Amino acid sequence: MTMMKSARIHAYGDASVIRYENVPRPRPAHGEVLVRVAATSFNPSEAALRAGLLRTFLPVDLPHTLGWDVAGTVTEVGPGVERFTVGDRVIGRLDGGGAAAEYVRAPVAVLVGAPESIPLANAAALPVAGLTAWQAVFEHGRVAAGQRVLINGAGGGVGGFVTQLAKYAGAQVIATAGARSAEAVRRQGADHVVDYTAVPLGAALGDGQVDTLLNLVPLSPPDAAALARLVRPGGRIVSIATPIEPRPDAGVTALHMVTRNDVAQLTALVELVDAGTVTVDISQSHPLTALPDVHRLSEAGRTRGKIIILPHQH
Repeated sequence: MTMMKSARIHAYGDASVIRYENVPRPRPAHGEVLVRVAATSFNPSEAALRAGLLRTFLPVDLPHTLGWDVAGTVTEVGPGVERFTVGDRVIGRLDGGGAAAEYVRAPVAVLVGAPESIPLANAAALPVAGLTAWQAVFEHGRVAAGQRVLINGAGGGVGGFVTQLAKYAGAQVIATAGARSAEAVRRQGADHVVDYTAVPLGAALGDGQVDTLLNLVPLSPPDAAALARLVRPGGRIVSIATPIEPRPDAGVTALHMVTRNDVAQLTALVELVDAGTVTVDISQSHPLTALPDVHRLSEAGRTRGKIIILPHQH
């Protein structure tokens, strides 16, 4: 039996429950391929999964191998697979996880060809964060040219893609970011960056001054109410974190979204990357053995942008 390294949890808990261990290398079933993982990427929601905070609506069988994002090379093709062959470079979002390992079996239905213009490992940052951004901007936010869009939490991994896609849509982009992230957010196309640690957003913008609010971070009830006041009547609020309720008489549409897998959208994102329209900003890369430390840093609020995890780097 051929073995491989993986990062798994056997129980819910703090970052110390993540184990780096040997497990059997999987074989692809019908409609699947085996991927040699160049990288997975860290998403803060995976820390919530590990802690057990998502178990009611996203249950997993334990032990569970972490890693929703995958970028890698097809090394084996299962029965019934025609779209990919051995040697193809692919990316995808694995709804069942498993990419925090040297190899992972993946359904071809969730994979697309990797971007050609960036390193394969860097492309692991694209599926979860990129799909979240695409759906927030285009499906739910309906961002269009000429709109004034506020992105709250632009310095995170999703925020970089949201900023670029809103700019691509032709919007005027106002972004909140701390000092560590401000320059990166400007590079990604923000027209105006507000340091939320230095000035209240209400004072910086004024009530009713934005067409669309895209919220990417958890909020206290007072902060959520303050943000809601910034949206004009007839505007839209989309949150991927704390639901934000506008005043009943505000005439504002508010949505709380959960990202879904969509290979057509992921393909479109790959095309934008290869066209140079969307950049993939990797803030850090770490070996798989360091995954518990990455979880700890994220939970302490000490990360920015996208972090990739390299299973074959020891």
